[in-house]
Amino acid sequence: MRHPQDPRAADGVTVRVLEQAGAEDAVTTALERDADDGATAVGRLASTVERLQRELEQAHADAAGRTLVEMAVGVLIERLRCGPTEAGAQLATLAQQAGVPVLELAADLVNQVAADTISEAAREFIAAQATPAAESVGLRLRNAEAHTLVAADTEAAARSMLDHALRPLGAVAVAVWAAHPDQSLSLAGSAGFSDHEARRWRHVPPGVSTPARRALDERAQVEYPNLAGAGLPSIGQHEIGGGRLAVPAGIGGRLTGVLEICWPDEPPARSQPLERQFEALAELAAATLETWADNGSPTPGAPDAQLEGLRQLTDGLADPCLILHVAPDSTELPLQFTIGHVNPSFVDFAGRPGSAVLGARLLEAYPLAAESGGLLEKVEHVFVTGEPFRTPNMTLTAVVDGVPLSARARVSISRHGGYLVVVWRLADGTPRVARLLQHAQRLGRIGGFEENLLTRQTGWNETIYELYGLPLSAAPVPLDGLADHAHPDDRPAIGRFLRTLLHHRRPASTAFRLQRPDGVARHIRIVAEPVPDADGRLGVVRGAYQDISAQHWTEVALAATRDQLAQTEQQAVERSRLVLQLQHAIMPPAVGPQDLHDLRVAVRYRPAEKEHLVGGDWYDTLTLPSGAVLLCVGDVAGHGIEAATGMVALRNALRGLAATGAGPAQLLTWLNSITHHLTESLTATAACGLYDPATRRLRWARAGHPPPVLLRNGRAENLPQLGGILLGVLDQAEYDEDEVVLEPGDTLVMYTDGLIERRDQSLQTSLANLLALTEQAGGDAGGGPGALEAHLDHLLRYSASDTDDDTCLVGISVAAADGP
Repeated sequence: MRHPQDPRAADGVTVRVLEQAGAEDAVTTALERDADDGATAVGRLASTVERLQRELEQAHADAAGRTLVEMAVGVLIERLRCGPTEAGAQLATLAQQAGVPVLELAADLVNQVAADTISEAAREFIAAQATPAAESVGLRLRNAEAHTLVAADTEAAARSMLDHALRPLGAVAVAVWAAHPDQSLSLAGSAGFSDHEARRWRHVPPGVSTPARRALDERAQVEYPNLAGAGLPSIGQHEIGGGRLAVPAGIGGRLTGVLEICWPDEPPARSQPLERQFEALAELAAATLETWADNGSPTPGAPDAQLEGLRQLTDGLADPCLILHVAPDSTELPLQFTIGHVNPSFVDFAGRPGSAVLGARLLEAYPLAAESGGLLEKVEHVFVTGEPFRTPNMTLTAVVDGVPLSARARVSISRHGGYLVVVWRLADGTPRVARLLQHAQRLGRIGGFEENLLTRQTGWNETIYELYGLPLSAAPVPLDGLADHAHPDDRPAIGRFLRTLLHHRRPASTAFRLQRPDGVARHIRIVAEPVPDADGRLGVVRGAYQDISAQHWTEVALAATRDQLAQTEQQAVERSRLVLQLQHAIMPPAVGPQDLHDLRVAVRYRPAEKEHLVGGDWYDTLTLPSGAVLLCVGDVAGHGIEAATGMVALRNALRGLAATGAGPAQLLTWLNSITHHLTESLTATAACGLYDPATRRLRWARAGHPPPVLLRNGRAENLPQLGGILLGVLDQAEYDEDEVVLEPGDTLVMYTDGLIERRDQSLQTSLANLLALTEQAGGDAGGGPGALEAHLDHLLRYSASDTDDDTCLVGISVAAADGP
């Protein structure tokens, strides 16, 4: 940052320069009047110019000193909470009390609060030397910085560094080199060399090995005790034949040039404090290059415009392209780069879309790029040195799901200011990759498919036709017809697969037994993923079938060789099997519809996803001796054989109690007493209804159970939340009762909480979602003979539940009135 000079000082210098200019005019006039006294006039003119030169240099020195003093005054203003005048007086008083010049005290104050390389170098040198001479290092370096900030160009900055910081170290000359992307160097500024020598070395073409070039290549300080002995050409090699030190100069991880220092003899002995001083001076040199040299670095406010220009350029390329920039929190090596843009032609060799890597760190998207000689090393080198990198054959590797995927590519990397452009062209052609994929599918017996959910079109490859045992002319089997070709025991697994894939829109997989037309059964694994369109709607599903029959029978053979299971495991398996058989015997997962007077009743039961979590869901529908129809559904708390036996007890008890002709509320009161007294620590929920066919009046009550849902004229609503505690909690409990008159065409759904439970939302939200799903199911099912069953199947498939609890559904539809 350049500090503004005092306007008064600038005005004073201007006045003195104008005065001297007036003196020059007077001298010129005198020369014209007195041609015979030419020698005397020329001498006076030379004396005047020399004096002007001294005054101008003194003005620059005064400005640099004022800059340093102003920094120290700013420090005192912040520390003492005072005004500028008081802070200036305090600085002068402190200098007088310490017995040091004001300028030296100002440098010490700035070094104490600064966190830059100059202050670090000064502290290290003072700690190492502990001499009065060492204490002036901070002043020399800070003075050099101040003179550099007020310098008019890199040439003046080089003179300031030589006069104020390097001559006390024995140096006699210094050169500031600017580095360019084509590996050439240009002399941005120098001091201590003749004008003729500086003009000769104003440009160093690529490929010429010089001390400055070596420092850039090695990214470290390079020292030569004797330049002639090193055999390297450089500026002043014939004028100054001593030692050289070349220090890379850069800011923010980018090397923009080199600071080359010359000594008449060998350089001073290397030490850590001295190296820190040279690094501080190299940073000053880099700052001058950033300020005055045209090295392509972005200027303040320009990075966004520069990035937009690079985007427009790369978007027109036919090859995949990345635009990288240094991450904001990356200031030291190794640098961290962020992927700021990918062009429309971008193709990830790992098969990922551009959105999967855009905005990510380079090492997050391609962790193996950090390998020796890998992509990160090349990117870092180009960014630091500005030298472009190109190779016709480079291995690019990505890790997807823990599997490394590699490809050979032609890679090009170039730096544009603060950005890097990476372009690659994969060497493996698409036809070759396609052939390899076909061989892999044939050997692994894998077939791919794609189904368009909007047009209902399904595409298979030949392998899937072979798996199904169908001719190539046959129509592919859509996903919603998958269960018709599977073993009946595998249909619940297929239902969960379709619900995860189509409703939750997540990738899913499952295994099932495929029943082919020729009677052969194959064990198949299906894997699929939803593919949303640009608007986020689910339009396409892609996936694959794999024949795992050989693996299955191998696993069966291995299982047959096991001696026996542990006794506890055998008991647990037998226990689960008996519970499942008991549950299926009482409530099969799907039964045909029943006609009870003018009601049509259908039932669906979905067991828990894990067999050992067999639950206590139950239902019952029957005509009582009184002619009324009993409709009930319940859920016993817990899982396993206790829940299953409790379910049987409550179901049979309610059947017997209903024969008394009592109402639903009274039935639940009696059932609560039975649950509390005749079972051990059993609790349950239930909803019970009695329907009178003559009046179409449904009387109902609930015991901690979700209320039924009524669908009428396309609109769904929950029946009222009647009062009623869970069964078995209290000895005596009362239950509210309500009634509703059903109309022809109404559909009533009674269910257990496994249909709506979600871990991430409230019960009210789940009930609202169920109403919307019921209305959608009613519209999709239509009014045909199988409408009620289709309605229940739709609710099971697309329910938003995410627990592994079992689910019971009872659907009741009222027959439509006969026409005239």
